[in-house]
Amino acid sequence: MLEEILPYLFAGLAVTILLLLLGALQVVIAPLLAKGANPLLVAKLVALQLPEALSRGLPIALLFATLLGLSRLSADSEIKAMQAGGVSPGRLFGPVMALGLFAALTSFAVGETLIPRAKIQSLGVQREIVLDNPRVGGLGTLVLRDAFGRAISVAEVLPGGELRGLSIATLRSGQVAREIITAERGRLQKGSSVLELFDGQRITYQNEKPSTVLSFREGKLPVQDLQASFEGGNDLKPVYLPLRVLWQRVAEYRRQNISAPQEFTALQRKFAEPLAALFMAFFAVALAIFSFRSNLNIGLVWVLLLTFLYYATWSVFRVLGENGALAPALAVWTPNLLFLVAGGALLWVSARR
Repeated sequence: MLEEILPYLFAGLAVTILLLLLGALQVVIAPLLAKGANPLLVAKLVALQLPEALSRGLPIALLFATLLGLSRLSADSEIKAMQAGGVSPGRLFGPVMALGLFAALTSFAVGETLIPRAKIQSLGVQREIVLDNPRVGGLGTLVLRDAFGRAISVAEVLPGGELRGLSIATLRSGQVAREIITAERGRLQKGSSVLELFDGQRITYQNEKPSTVLSFREGKLPVQDLQASFEGGNDLKPVYLPLRVLWQRVAEYRRQNISAPQEFTALQRKFAEPLAALFMAFFAVALAIFSFRSNLNIGLVWVLLLTFLYYATWSVFRVLGENGALAPALAVWTPNLLFLVAGGALLWVSARR
């Protein structure tokens, strides 16, 4: 039976990974290339998306493979022949459930080992892309820090890498900046971490009032760190954090009674998304038994529709959970529970026939 499912699983996984990468291509990769980003760095950025695509795509690919493989066995009366030969339903579909468990454990392991590392490396590659061509910084958030730890904000990145509206200041919670440096124009020296400033001012403050104002036509500022993200932030999203770190953060938020739907939803996703493979395997087994006893043929179109139904349901409920519209546990586990209930209903109907 697994010989029938595994080829579909590998094919479905390849297609799912490709579709997820194409989504990234449309949102981020294509604009990067259009703005002149280094193609080798962009290719590296794409490669670092593979672990997430593998982890997210495995349950979906398993649903597709088991539905298609078992429906073909049912249509060819092979399931009927197995049962006529004395093979019990448990022995018949046990390997499918074991495959679902293996897929769930693999997805969880990838999510806890490869994905956090890949996401951290991805932020580093984004930093390299911006240093190589600051023009692409306009796609997301661009934050610089100099050797003294002062934050450098950039209002606009023009074609060719020219920076406009720079402001450098040390801002600490509860304190007023003692010094602010502004510059009309700036440019990161290509291949280095040196920021060139043009037409600027250095203003120092005492008792919250300007004490000195110095103007300059040109200056250089060593950049200690550059953070750049094309997703609107420089920290890892909660779901990409290792489980131990995320668990501690959520526990602290609960202790302080802080509402953090993204973190709470991410914690539920850590378990629900890998275990979706097991739920998918159960539903596919139930549907195969139902189609066999009802003499129904589940074709490729229905297989694709059911696969898309899971992905669409997961996407919608995930957004609802992250925005606080639904309780995190309800939002994350609902897609799995829908397939569990549907599979149970199919087995109940099949038993009555």
